[in-house]
Amino acid sequence: GGNLGTDGSVAYLFHEKGQILFPAGTSEEEIMNIALEYGAEDIHTEEDGSLEVTTAFEHFSKVKRALEAHNLKPEQAEIALIPVTNVAITDQNLAEKFMKLVDLLEELEDVQSVYSNADIAEDML
Repeated sequence: GGNLGTDGSVAYLFHEKGQILFPAGTSEEEIMNIALEYGAEDIHTEEDGSLEVTTAFEHFSKVKRALEAHNLKPEQAEIALIPVTNVAITDQNLAEKFMKLVDLLEELEDVQSVYSNADIAEDML
């Protein structure tokens, strides 16, 4: 029941940020000292112990290179679109429809990435 917008029509809902992910067991203190010195905006520890370093777009390469120079190899490092605000999806039926739409979009060969501001509770996935 939705409509497709034009390219960039919802870009204002996202910020382009650097996102550097480290596995559980990586030294949070060491990452914090280096990343903040080179311009990282935030360091977040996930529930599983993994770490996420967020940078401004323009500081991404500098922070990533500094961490790698100190033998801290990320699992993943990319420029990502981070939602400005999240929208909670609390209806199970709607959550299933949304996940089906995301899966269908990701299967299209012309689609490189799918970003969303949906916040779906773990028990609905």
